[in-house]
Amino acid sequence: MISDPGVIELDSPCGSPGNSPSEEPVHDLDPVLVWVPSGRRLISGLLGLNVALLGAALVAGEAFNPEGLKHQEPQVFLMLLMGVSLVWMLWYLLWAKKRPGNCPHKDHHAGGITVTLVLMLFAAFSLLLYVFRIGYLISLRECQPATTVLSPFIEAPFLTMQTYLLWAHSKDCIHRHKIITRSGLMVMLSADVLLWLNAVTEDTIHEEIELEKQDRLHFNNSHVPDLAGITNSTICQCSASAACLTFRKGFEILYPFNMEYYLMAGCMIYVMWKNVGRRMSPGPHHAAQKLTLRIVYQGGVIWGILFGILVLVAGVTIFILYQVWVGEQQLRLTAFLIFYSYHLAVMPIMSLCCLAGMLVYRVERRANEEGHNPTRSLDVMLLVAAAVGQLALSYFSLVAALAVGTEGPMGNLDLSYSLLTLLELILQNIFIIEGLHRHPNLLKKKAKQRSSIFKSKKKVEVPVQEKTTDISLLEGNTTVVAAVQEDDGKQAWMKRAIKEICAFLILSNIMLWVIPAFGVHPQFENGVGKQFFGFSVWFVLVNLGQPLSVFYRMHSVGALMELLISA
Repeated sequence: MISDPGVIELDSPCGSPGNSPSEEPVHDLDPVLVWVPSGRRLISGLLGLNVALLGAALVAGEAFNPEGLKHQEPQVFLMLLMGVSLVWMLWYLLWAKKRPGNCPHKDHHAGGITVTLVLMLFAAFSLLLYVFRIGYLISLRECQPATTVLSPFIEAPFLTMQTYLLWAHSKDCIHRHKIITRSGLMVMLSADVLLWLNAVTEDTIHEEIELEKQDRLHFNNSHVPDLAGITNSTICQCSASAACLTFRKGFEILYPFNMEYYLMAGCMIYVMWKNVGRRMSPGPHHAAQKLTLRIVYQGGVIWGILFGILVLVAGVTIFILYQVWVGEQQLRLTAFLIFYSYHLAVMPIMSLCCLAGMLVYRVERRANEEGHNPTRSLDVMLLVAAAVGQLALSYFSLVAALAVGTEGPMGNLDLSYSLLTLLELILQNIFIIEGLHRHPNLLKKKAKQRSSIFKSKKKVEVPVQEKTTDISLLEGNTTVVAAVQEDDGKQAWMKRAIKEICAFLILSNIMLWVIPAFGVHPQFENGVGKQFFGFSVWFVLVNLGQPLSVFYRMHSVGALMELLISA
């Protein structure tokens, strides 16, 4: 197998913990490896970049000009990527099975219990989606391309094997066949990104057609140009059979879980790619606690869960009422009013909770974790990048409000919603990022200084004044014990406060994920943004920001679960 030049190939898939890079002997370069660049991730990085850009161009071409690609090139390319990924995953799993045993190099921050459980939950819903999708496509097989009908039969095994790989090997730091391993992981990452992009474009095309029809029916917008998909929307439709309609409704409802799965799986694959060739220090690692009801029960978390359940119940009620009323012309305004009223009531409370949590951080004064951590770096990058979608929509709405004005209650509500969204996202990001970088046990210098004073007294040797030294040791010991008890008393209420805040924010973010993920998008149809930018431009802006906003809420839930466990 091809490996990195100058690195000893080890029998274990993860390498031996005793060999450091400085101890490895220098070997002559293999003539086969003369062409290999010196960069560790250069080959796989360039491979993934080119594959992703080519696939994105094909997916975008199908979205914007479906008549131009006559041979279903995007579907064929995605099926090819999934096939290559399946071959590589099968090789890796069989290779790892031949060398059983605990890996000496593992990233204990990667593949946490909460992330893995959420990934498996999304995978289960995605497999159920494929059942509905296969039934729907078989019902319409006469008017569907062969590649579209075959794609779920390849996508389902790809998702199943990838879920097992991430569940069993997401913590591995591989030290053998590194070029092939990185390249395989990068092909999988490209497949996940392109499958997510394909799912997003299919969903947005459907929404665009429906919204355009509503505009014509309700508002008679004759100035809006015809869409290519509207004229052909009746060519391939469900028959009157209840089975076909059930299959179609099933995969439409489960679509958000599939999109979130590919984003989350891509993030975990990226961490595995970063960990290839990484050597972990042999020191003790902080083992992650298992997420059970004991954490909530023993921690005494009551108020956060209680108020969070109230937010969930109110959110589900608002969601149902909105879906029922938004289709009726007389109740359409009421549907918008209850949507904005709910968010204007929940987001200020979430902002105050984040502010209170940051104040508790200042009082608790925990030390920060040191050292390079790809998982933490990725968490922070994803939080900031995903928040950009909703932040951009809020700023665009502010610009439109300044230009057009906010006449009427809906304009004022939309402006208030944008301002509160900005405040809540900024405060929640600060709260989560500071919490992720805190050390789970160590405090800052105050406790360390006391222990260092005690140690310095213990090391002083004065043979003439032994009794005085013993007395000073006793006094120092009682001082340290009293200080530790005082710190424990202060930390009890601070841990309780952090757990209560995290529990409330988790349930609130879940509800704020459910509402847009399952089709509630009033910003498409209402607001000053559509009036100022126009339907086409505003639709593109919202469709770029909404998927990121949905992913931000789900990723925030995972990060807050980790803060709840480590509090």
